[in-house]
Amino acid sequence: MSRHVAIVTDSTAYLPQRTMERHGITAVPLTVVLGDQALEEGTEISARSVALALQKRKSVTTSRPGPEVFAEAYRKVAQAGATAIVSLHLSAEFSGTYDAAVLAAKDAPVPVRVVDTGMVAMALGFCALAAAEAAEAGDSVDEVVAAAEKRAAGTSAYFYVDTLDYLRRGGRIGAAQALLGSALAVKPILKLDGGRIDMLEKVRTASKAIARLEEIVVARAGTGRVDIAVHHLAAPERASALADRLRERLPALGELHVSEVGAVIGAHTGPGLLGAVVSPR
Repeated sequence: MSRHVAIVTDSTAYLPQRTMERHGITAVPLTVVLGDQALEEGTEISARSVALALQKRKSVTTSRPGPEVFAEAYRKVAQAGATAIVSLHLSAEFSGTYDAAVLAAKDAPVPVRVVDTGMVAMALGFCALAAAEAAEAGDSVDEVVAAAEKRAAGTSAYFYVDTLDYLRRGGRIGAAQALLGSALAVKPILKLDGGRIDMLEKVRTASKAIARLEEIVVARAGTGRVDIAVHHLAAPERASALADRLRERLPALGELHVSEVGAVIGAHTGPGLLGAVVSPR
């Protein structure tokens, strides 16, 4: 049998379904708990449902997949012909998903390399794509992992939220930072850094914050070939407008993905999110 390295990720990569199918990428779903219902991201609950629940101040939490879910995914991938698996996941600072994958990998029918990318959303998605392309080229497991890690090292993610309250509730940002933002009535621009969410800048109004987000993305993109993802939650007009401006300003733009984040990320950021992932090739 020829060597075939399969790519597994999780539902927070937010890759388009057609892209996953084209590259044979498997996504293991995280769970959103809405009231007393536990629902799989991507199939049983939408980001819009989460946004509405948050606006009504209903209880919304998230949880990792169990190791048995990963075990089943690895088994199916192996049955489909994989001789090895590279399993790429969102930052272990955000979720126990990586730990669950590591547990499942121990008893998988083929060797599994589990990688904490330190990323989330399409920052994770671009890593999975880089890994899939390396696997398709016939690279070894080590080379596939290296391709994903190289993409992660060069990728940056920035985002604007209307309020830090949702991130504070989920423990994704410090209470002191959240309270400071509320007290000063500032609009935060955040950055994914070292697998964590950090405050990058504080801006006085939403319009100025979004304009500043655009400038940061353009500066980070530079003049080289770069892929961009624009994410939002219940803010399609904001996302579309930002994407249009980036198309005009980035002559070396490669792929540009515009999408609403899934339920898991939405549960922690709240409606109004506008994010941008910058991933040089």
